Amino acid sequence: MRSLVMALCGVVASGGFATEASVDVNAPRSAGFAAKKHAPSLEADAPDLLGTLVQTHTDEHVALDDALPTAARFEELLADRATGQHHAIDPRLLDIVRQLARRHLGARIEIVSGYRSEKLNEVLRKKGHHVATHSQHTLGHALDFRIVGVSPSDTERELRDLGWAGGIGVYLSDSDRFTHADVGPSRRWNGL
Repeated sequence: MRSLVMALCGVVASGGFATEASVDVNAPRSAGFAAKKHAPSLEADAPDLLGTLVQTHTDEHVALDDALPTAARFEELLADRATGQHHAIDPRLLDIVRQLARRHLGARIEIVSGYRSEKLNEVLRKKGHHVATHSQHTLGHALDFRIVGVSPSDTERELRDLGWAGGIGVYLSDSDRFTHADVGPSRRWNGL
């Protein structure tokens, strides 16, 4: 991994890569999201890559290591998918994602749902989605995600092994499989 980072540093030094403040060519194409994306640091002393976060609604990819994404960048990634509205995200969610990624180095972690505005939450509820009226998502306290190649049930077990004390929902439908984690009271459920 270090040799790859060193090789990429050479490309950066030669001007072959964009800087951190520049626009990424893989920026989301969704009209509801800003097109700016931050490139991860490629310095020789950069932390080891733990995995990649992928926003499933925009196909935006963000490097995950011990320093990145920042809390602000994570908040951008979890913005309301309908309005693009940002909300503070409880830092324990990013921390637990990092802990899980350490168990699955190099994993692709797909973000299914992060912050949801009250409006989006109500629209989903009225369309028959199993969405709580007073969802932890509307507070920035919940994350729906999947670790590619790991079952939601195994993810639940790993969350509990890591000491996660909040709510955990396991969704195993044929069309969508993911795990819900929130910082609310300890509880467990199977979703549809």
